[in-house]
Amino acid sequence: MSILSAACPAAPASALRWRRAFPGRPEQASVVRRFVEILLHGCPLIDDVLLVVDELVVNTLRHIRSGQAGGSFAVEVRRVRTEVVVMVTDQGCATEPTPTDADELAESGRGLRTISLLAASWGWHGNAESRTVTAVFATDPPGVVRLPGTGPEDEYPYDRRELRAVAYVADTAGSSR
Repeated sequence: MSILSAACPAAPASALRWRRAFPGRPEQASVVRRFVEILLHGCPLIDDVLLVVDELVVNTLRHIRSGQAGGSFAVEVRRVRTEVVVMVTDQGCATEPTPTDADELAESGRGLRTISLLAASWGWHGNAESRTVTAVFATDPPGVVRLPGTGPEDEYPYDRRELRAVAYVADTAGSSR
């Protein structure tokens, strides 16, 4: 895990990108989860991404003006072949988002710590008027190899053993052994 610099990562030209604004009401957390779930259908990290986006939205609704009457926030999702980026932009706050060590019996206080454990990196930029918290997920974990020529529609990761087996079957398929 690493913390991003204050700037938001630039999206490559090939990135798929979606952004949607939501009213700052508690029931919108489930609407955001469904929005992200639909966009990332089939993504191998969907459970981690959904947990993190939920934490980001709940933090926005609990701790920021976005969760007050008339408040709003926006969620942006970017997907490229090797990563998923989730950003939640809210109406800002005077304090910085900082992971804390919650007491073991505490009912809250673990959100940013959870994000730091699940995302490859995370960070924030902004001020008291507007802030964006970003989490980045690597969709190709170390040791995963993709078959040559597979496009974004073929997002099935093969580990090295499976790749050797596929290559062996392909090599022997045309032989008369």
